[in-house]
Order: sequence, then C-alpha cells, then structure tokens
Amino acid sequence: MEIEIVLAALFAFLAGFVDAVVGGGGLVQVPALFVIFPHFLVPQVIATNRFASVMGTSVAVWQYLRKVKIDFKAVIPAAVGAAGMSFLGAKASSIIDASILKPVILILMLGIVIYTYTQKQLGEISKIHPSFNRVYTYNFLVGAILGFYNGLIGPGTGSLLVFALVSVVGYNFLMASAKAKIINVVADVFSLIAFLMGGFVMFKVAIPMMVCNMAGSYLGSRMAILKGNAFVRKFFLIVILLLITRFAYDIFLK
Repeated sequence: MEIEIVLAALFAFLAGFVDAVVGGGGLVQVPALFVIFPHFLVPQVIATNRFASVMGTSVAVWQYLRKVKIDFKAVIPAAVGAAGMSFLGAKASSIIDASILKPVILILMLGIVIYTYTQKQLGEISKIHPSFNRVYTYNFLVGAILGFYNGLIGPGTGSLLVFALVSVVGYNFLMASAKAKIINVVADVFSLIAFLMGGFVMFKVAIPMMVCNMAGSYLGSRMAILKGNAFVRKFFLIVILLLITRFAYDIFLK
C-alpha cells in the first residue's frame, strides 16, 4: 500500500499545479486513483480526490487573493449557487448514471476549444456587462449549473468555470481563473460534506495526497500570476483538449 500512496501523492502534486492554473486537476488525479487503487468504489475515488483537492484549491485562492483584485459582490452569488447544487450533485451521484451525460459534455467541450481557439481576443481583457443585476444573475447560474456538475461528475469543473466566466460574464482569463478557484473551493467543500456523511473518504490515502496537492497548487498559482492571461489561455486550451481525449476514451473505447 505504501508505494501506491507515494504514486497517488505524486499525481496529486501534478493535479494541484494544473488545477491552480486553469482547473482540470481532476483530469490527472481521478484516473490515477482508479488505476492505482482498482478496488476502490467510484464514490470512494471521487471523495478521496475531493478531500485532497479542497486544501490545494484553498492555497490557490489564497495566492490569487494576494495578487488579483476580486469583486466579491459578484463572486458571492456564484459561490452560493455552487454550494447548494454541488451538495445535491454529490447526493445524486449515487442515483444518476453520470455516463449518460458524457456524450453531451464531449460535444460541449469540442465547441469550447474551437470557440476559444478561433476567438483570439477572448479573455484578453475584461468586458463585464455594466448592469450589476445581470452580472449577479450570470454568476449565480454559472455557479449553480457547474456546482451540480462538480458534485455529480467532477473532472473539468474548474476549466468549465473559467470558460463560463470568460465567455458569459466577460472576465479576462486570469480574473476568471482566480474567481473560479473561489467558486470551486466552496463547491468542493459542500460536496465533500456529502461524501464524508457517506463515509467514502479513504483518509490514509487522502491526507498525503492533500499535502502534495497543496504544494502543486502553490507553484501553479504562482506561475499563472507571473505569466498572466496569455499563459492561462494556452494552458486552458491544453487542458480542454486533454479533457476531450479523456471523455472520448470513456465513451468510445472503455
């Protein structure tokens, strides 16, 4: 078991780095857990991943708060929507077969990568709608929809949040990534509560993973802040392409 825990911790470090830049850490961490611990149940994998990533995302939030000016009036409705719907999504994960949603998500991600690649100015500067009420509504809807997805499926939530905040609300990539971390950590906490209530977290694995995820998250957030919008945009496209590959494999080959 010890070598398996070391491997899981190494993947958690990489996942923390990726997630801190643009989201998508679950793309690294969740498949790794399935391979390293094939005897784990699906809820155990998701719960252990969630426990490890919550603190890592919190480290990224702390880093972004120090360097990026964040409008919390706009973030709060998204966080509220994400909190409630993520808890419901986690509860629904034992009822709904998430695999039926994967073809829809695959098509959505193909559209996202094409749109982001062709729209060269997307996310370069913030173009937020002047109406606060509209921004409030958009943020709430983004948080609620992706919060439910986060609780139900998980991988790719951070990247989808970044895209939604850039394309729907109008933030630049760096600002969207910073706000996505706050929304994501709130959603993760509430879905984690549901998993803890079910006794699914494998603490012997989750705790060392958490420490390594925090270290990776620290380095990733520092890199994103240092390199700025152009770096985050390129990293976003890479992560979305990897997500497309992952979902295509699950649908057509698995």
